[in-house]
Amino acid sequence: MANYYSDHPEIGFYLNHPLMARIVELKEKGFADAKEFDYAPVDLGDAIENYKQILDITGDVAANIIAPNSESVDLEGPHLENGRMIYASKTYENLDATRKAGLWGVSMPRRYGGLNLPNLVFSMLSEVISASDAGFQNIWSLQSCIDTLYEFGSEEQRQKYIPRVCAGEGMSMDLTEPDAGSDLQRVMLKATFDEKENCWRLNGVKRFITNGDSDIHLVLARSEEGTKDGRGLSMFIYDKRNGGVNVRHIEHKLGIHGSPTCELTYKNAKAELCGSTRLGLIKYVMALMNGARLGIAAQSVGVEQEAYNEGLAYAKERQQFGDKIINFPAVYDMLSRMKAKLDAGRSLLYQTAAYVDIYKALEDIERDRKLTPEEKQELKKYQRLADAFTPLAKGMNSEYANQNAYDAISIHGGSGFIMEYKSQRLFRDARIFSIYEGTTQLQVVAAIRYIINGTMLQNINEMAESLTPASPVGEGLLNRVKALIPVYEEALNTVKAMEDQDAIDFLSRRLYDMTAEIVMSLLIIRDAAAAPELFEKSAVVYVGMAEEDVAGKSAYIKNFDPASLDNFKAAEA
Repeated sequence: MANYYSDHPEIGFYLNHPLMARIVELKEKGFADAKEFDYAPVDLGDAIENYKQILDITGDVAANIIAPNSESVDLEGPHLENGRMIYASKTYENLDATRKAGLWGVSMPRRYGGLNLPNLVFSMLSEVISASDAGFQNIWSLQSCIDTLYEFGSEEQRQKYIPRVCAGEGMSMDLTEPDAGSDLQRVMLKATFDEKENCWRLNGVKRFITNGDSDIHLVLARSEEGTKDGRGLSMFIYDKRNGGVNVRHIEHKLGIHGSPTCELTYKNAKAELCGSTRLGLIKYVMALMNGARLGIAAQSVGVEQEAYNEGLAYAKERQQFGDKIINFPAVYDMLSRMKAKLDAGRSLLYQTAAYVDIYKALEDIERDRKLTPEEKQELKKYQRLADAFTPLAKGMNSEYANQNAYDAISIHGGSGFIMEYKSQRLFRDARIFSIYEGTTQLQVVAAIRYIINGTMLQNINEMAESLTPASPVGEGLLNRVKALIPVYEEALNTVKAMEDQDAIDFLSRRLYDMTAEIVMSLLIIRDAAAAPELFEKSAVVYVGMAEEDVAGKSAYIKNFDPASLDNFKAAEA
């Protein structure tokens, strides 16, 4: 029987991630839960076996329930009845199956009914579910919003809401408005304090809200009258049980049809303040968005995998000119690049998730006791790494998902354009990944300061020096990547020397791509050293792709004249 986890040993490989032992040590806090919960691990090996079991269950549900339901969900989609969103009928089957499997509230501490899984494992679960249906992954993965409530809410709020999510209630993050998309400082949904009822009231409209008729909402609203920027925004918790919010419209989208995208009207809706006023955008939404961006990276990897699977299976079967098309260089070139992007992108995803795990676990420990000076340094180190790597993981994987889905259709030829084949749905679903939770262009903005200030160059040099390839192939690949580093550094210095900020912004995407490709080259070389049977072919292909791209982009930057920017501006501007 198919299993979306065990069928792909590349996923399970990362349970042996170099940082996993430290992650488990911090997350389990000395394995103290084993005294109270019989399902809690007693040591590292027990924790890894626990993760494998959960992943195997998820892989089974994904392959044998969610995936078979995906076409029906795509065709039916959600609909609107009397101000309420109604899921596609098969979505309810998916929800029931994941609840019975215990796959809700998985990141939460066991005392609230959760499984206390690290982010790295949660990302694996997200990848597996996304491969079966990216639209359903949206609904399921929004449970991660509870992390923000856990971090910034009161203990009373934790006790009230976290067990409900662990039992399978859905969540949403209500941020976007008709006049506030990427620029969330423009949010105007109004929050006023009701002295009589001792609660907050929300009034206004939210738009493009994923899973917008969920049970528990985190809402960004303007609590400070007379303000117009981010300093007047706070975060609120809205409980659907209290009423006051209706669905005005469900968007008809290109893809991810099973994931309802709603326009909401708030009419005097009762809400609770989460954390402190004025920190809604500055602190809480930034934490929420970073988690969401890692979730999109995992969603993207799942679709990268499924697109590769579809392209490979068709190429093995389809015959033209008396031969299977998988034997044609034009086709196996596409397939090898798809697999290399998938493997390198997955490695970047799990490296980023590991960084997040360490600093988040240390923050959690800090709620109970003071950190040692060494722990404080460790927290700062991994928080910087997480902040630098998250926009790379989200941006690059969302682009790779689009590219792999595009290539899967190309391999299918005319059949790929026919609705009966899955590749067209993957292509439609993938298109949103590089748009929502911050476009790729915004990921460049988020990452570029770590590139310009030399942080990523330092990381790259440290990664390169730490590698010890186990084969002549790996050693050769590492030497080739090391030869790219001075080329990259020269391009970086060329951009930094420019005095025209528009020119720097214009070239930032090229620096971003070069940075990510060198980082992923080093990661896939590392993985190939540990498991050549899984990754060596992808390492060879990916390093060649990186050389091709870094050389081209460095030449572009070297020859770029800031005075030529006018040639790129639209005549109508």
